[in-house]
Amino acid sequence: MTSSTRHHKIGSGFGAHSTAAEVVAGVDLTGRTALVTGGYSGLGLETTRALAGAGARVIVPARRPERARTSLDGIAGAEVDALDLSDLGSVRAFTGRFLDSGRTLDLVVANAGVMAAPQTRVGPGWENQFATNHLGHFALVNRLVPALSPAGARVVALTSSGHFLTGIRWEDIDFRTGYDHWLAYGQAKTANALFALHLDRLGAGRGVHAYAVHPGSILTPLQRHVPRAEWAGRGWVTGTGTAPAGFKTPEQGAATTLWAATAPSLDAYGGAYCQDCDLAEPVPDDADDMLVGGVKSWARDPEAAARLWALSAELTGVDAFA
Repeated sequence: MTSSTRHHKIGSGFGAHSTAAEVVAGVDLTGRTALVTGGYSGLGLETTRALAGAGARVIVPARRPERARTSLDGIAGAEVDALDLSDLGSVRAFTGRFLDSGRTLDLVVANAGVMAAPQTRVGPGWENQFATNHLGHFALVNRLVPALSPAGARVVALTSSGHFLTGIRWEDIDFRTGYDHWLAYGQAKTANALFALHLDRLGAGRGVHAYAVHPGSILTPLQRHVPRAEWAGRGWVTGTGTAPAGFKTPEQGAATTLWAATAPSLDAYGGAYCQDCDLAEPVPDDADDMLVGGVKSWARDPEAAARLWALSAELTGVDAFA
């Protein structure tokens, strides 16, 4: 499924206010293994909690392993390893350890990320948000392809309505001129959606399906780079300092991830962009209401997805499907 004209709600039985626990109620993941990047904070922690509660073994690779172990204390079935997505050497080391273990993966949730960060360059000079949110996950998943379950596996990539801000800036992906932290975030979120779209196209023949997930508007540690004084101006908090109507709790925010990870009905909609536990509706390219959400054409463009995949493979030196 690659055409935005076919991208419409299918009626999942869940909605914007469903929680991760409600989505997995009755789902038995005993014997399954999941990997959740950033699975020890915010939405990632709720995702880990729900998957483990359904019986899955959950691997949480973390840039701060000791902090992750503290956060996950008491969640049976969760384990921690070291991983820094902005460092391809760290990605190589982590995936090497996992492949050497001989275990298989049934689910990968590319959840970790940074938002609106100050200009930083990593690796050979890549813009940090694109490198961490997209290239790191691209290399991680490609290196883990040999471990994906032959019985079928799913990859869920966290995107957001931040993709409304821009498509891929092909002429200046690394913001060599005119850095804008919000545009850099928007480009990375578009990249996450395109990654899922093309991964599904390449992996479907092997039983690998991929989905992009917009979790909704939620206040989590993801906003740590945004000054608190800016929150009210962006409508993130009310005059009393609480989240406004339309915002979700972390438990609600993780629900669409769990739905994309487990819903049998999604087998027929590989590569879909999901929101509120359903497929998102297409919106015009000039739409600006991020709270309502939806998906713009540039995040559903199969040609852009293929172009981004080729570029990412060239940059990272990894392509499991070449």
